[in-house]
Amino acid sequence: MSSSAAIRGFGSLLTRFSSGVSVKPLSSLSPHRNGYSIRNLSSISRCSCSGDWASFLGLNHGSCERKISTRAPLCMGRRSSKIAGRKTQNDLKKGKLYARFGKEVVSAVKKGGASPVSNTALAALFEKAKELDIPRDILDRNIKRASEKGQESYIEKFYEVYGYGGVGMIVQVLTDKVTRSVAAIREVAKDCGGKMADSGSIMFKFRRARVATVKASDVEKDELLIIALDAGAEDIIEPWMDVDNSEEDSERHYKIVSSMENYAAILAKLREEGIAFETDGGFELIPITPVEVDDEAMELNKELASKLLELDDVDAVYTDQK
Repeated sequence: MSSSAAIRGFGSLLTRFSSGVSVKPLSSLSPHRNGYSIRNLSSISRCSCSGDWASFLGLNHGSCERKISTRAPLCMGRRSSKIAGRKTQNDLKKGKLYARFGKEVVSAVKKGGASPVSNTALAALFEKAKELDIPRDILDRNIKRASEKGQESYIEKFYEVYGYGGVGMIVQVLTDKVTRSVAAIREVAKDCGGKMADSGSIMFKFRRARVATVKASDVEKDELLIIALDAGAEDIIEPWMDVDNSEEDSERHYKIVSSMENYAAILAKLREEGIAFETDGGFELIPITPVEVDDEAMELNKELASKLLELDDVDAVYTDQK
């Protein structure tokens, strides 16, 4: 009896459809304990149909014309996800730079006082802040923090970690609690399948250098080579090409590698030529012989490096992965 009522109700609905009357998006039958119930189908907004019930139900095609409403997808595509991911990485990099600089300010004030006139280390940090475009309030806030009770000086440490596929990592730390830092790094390395290495077993694979970063979309490769090499650059590291996103030059970067002595001259030349750039945080560790690994090892190493960077005490993670 209830099944007949449901069919009659559905017949009334079909009559409204066949008359060309717009109805709210409904449609599609689903089993119910009392026969059939109608569940929502948002893609149908209107249906004018001259066929019978069978044509509407899809048993034959008839002459049914449907207008399907479309809207932008709610989920991001692969390209959008990558751009969002890169933005997050850039924000993290800037946050790490500011945090490390603040620690350096605290250490300088602890050793030589809060006046840049008498404290040469602090005066040098004021100049460094201008070079790295670090806001003045970060300087002021950390000078004040250095005088707070219980605030200890920071110590720079480097820890070495084995990744996958023979890849080595250097974890740069500036910390006021060495035991806390090394315990956190060891835990992350273990959880991600890496392993802590003895001091010196990986560091010899890297060299210290100054680095300026330039977006690939801002300059032609040949032009940058001429400008940088003429100014005294040691090397130009080309951006890694992602075959799935080769058109996204705005997200790819050249790295201009320089000695400490020539770095200022290179930055001055880039400014003179009107080429935008980002400076390093004082130096970077550049792999002498990059290691090539398969796709699986590459992703696992990226995950390990990412987890290490999430630690508050970690300022940078360098890898010799190609």
